[in-house]
Amino acid sequence: MIYTMSNKFSITVFIIVAVMLFFNTSCQNQDETAGGIIENRDSIPILKSIGVSTLISDSGVVRYKIISEDWFVYDKKDPPYWSFEKGLFIEKFDEEYHVEAFISCDTAYYYDTKKLWELRGRVFVKNLKGETFKTSLLYWDQAIHEIYSDRYMEIRGETELQGYNFRSNESMTDYKIHSSKGAFPFKEETKEPIYTEQQNEDSLHNSIRL
Repeated sequence: MIYTMSNKFSITVFIIVAVMLFFNTSCQNQDETAGGIIENRDSIPILKSIGVSTLISDSGVVRYKIISEDWFVYDKKDPPYWSFEKGLFIEKFDEEYHVEAFISCDTAYYYDTKKLWELRGRVFVKNLKGETFKTSLLYWDQAIHEIYSDRYMEIRGETELQGYNFRSNESMTDYKIHSSKGAFPFKEETKEPIYTEQQNEDSLHNSIRL
């Protein structure tokens, strides 16, 4: 299945893909459940999709691949949410079909009324700068256009950082991390990194932008 869209890579691809998948499968699921009497409606998903695998093209070139073993939509829960209990994986390709960015997690939830994504388990992200981010919990708040986590985070790129209370923009290119420690490149002629460790009140701010 191939969809077409024009958009720079960021975690916003989550919501775009989910909406596309919903309109593609919702009619079929409604037919399957029509005519039956359902009790405890809040515990039953309005949509259930197994083996989701989707390609998205940009200007005729395949740029994104999305994979999830299952996808459920609970519209009567409080708050309502979508769940990807067995994980979510998204890749972005360049024009030669090489992977240049990706997002993966063990479990994902989307709270549509709050416009909030919650990624859990082994959360791993690679941005377009080649920096990688590893943590166990990551939130993306569409309402305030920020990504954040209070869990331990490892960042690898030109610098290697570890810390807590991570917060960034939606493309994860402008970020802050507190209680940080890491290795930073020194001047080119030394060929040696500098190791620094900061106290809990300190923060490190990376302002590299695409």
